[in-house]
Amino acid sequence: MGLKGFVEGGIASIIAGASTHPLDLIKVRMQLQGESSHVPNPALQAYRPALATTNGYISLMEASHIAQPQPPRVGLISIGTRIVQAEGAAALFSGVSATILRQTLYSTTRMGIYDILKHKWSDSDTAKLPIMRKIAAGLIAGSIGAAVGNPADVAMVRMQADGRLPIEQRRNYKSVVDAISQMSKQEGIASLWRGSALTVNRAMIVTASQLASYDQVKEMILEKGVMKDGIGTHVTASFAAGFVASVASNPIDVIKTRVMNMKLEPGTVPPYSGALDCAMKTVRAEGLMALYKGFIPTISRQGPFTVVLFVTLEQVRKLLKEF
Repeated sequence: MGLKGFVEGGIASIIAGASTHPLDLIKVRMQLQGESSHVPNPALQAYRPALATTNGYISLMEASHIAQPQPPRVGLISIGTRIVQAEGAAALFSGVSATILRQTLYSTTRMGIYDILKHKWSDSDTAKLPIMRKIAAGLIAGSIGAAVGNPADVAMVRMQADGRLPIEQRRNYKSVVDAISQMSKQEGIASLWRGSALTVNRAMIVTASQLASYDQVKEMILEKGVMKDGIGTHVTASFAAGFVASVASNPIDVIKTRVMNMKLEPGTVPPYSGALDCAMKTVRAEGLMALYKGFIPTISRQGPFTVVLFVTLEQVRKLLKEF
């Protein structure tokens, strides 16, 4: 029972992750929008301590408070189009090797552990699991899966975000193995677990909300006789689970993306000292709703991902039922 849960969950997760990777890449790019506003305006650095005005001079400090024009907000389709135009269609699959490794490590682990706990904690008579136990199983499974898969997660974020950097600042990782190798050599082994606290928190929320919601909605549909146990039920329950997971996890996902993507140079102060510092700087500079940047691609990706995940999972379970 235990091994089957890992195999079934792993196969479904890899297929779902690879097929929805372009949407995940666009989500990462959207979450990083506006991040440069946290550093001083480089245009002001070229001036001497006073700037000429029609009435005389103003100090550099005063100039720094002058409202700078904000870049226009762009959406899912616009960013996708820009990526294709600037970097080519293949750029939409930048970091897909890291996604596959991440799903192999993270999702296989969380799906397998959730399946074990679900069967272990289910009522022996009804074979059902109360919603609170489902959530608890999701929290435990998500935390363990995230700890295992964090190196691949960091590599994936960096590979997806690389195209938005100036050419001279790009890391140009050749593959997920190259990314992990370079990070280990240049920044130390600890860099592979950068943002791990955020990754674990996000994974706990996503797994608890996604898996528990799917099981709960599926049970409700079958109990009320709305639909039979088939593709229709699986798709409906999947969409509900994807929406719940997106709303719950997006703020943590934004902070996680920014912390993992920050580039550390020797002798320089890092952009963020930690998750809380990143959250405060983001909200202060861009407003509270900045924590929901990338929500449209998040739900656009989480919906299809969750549908592919659970529909594939149900089919794999049928195929492996005899084993």
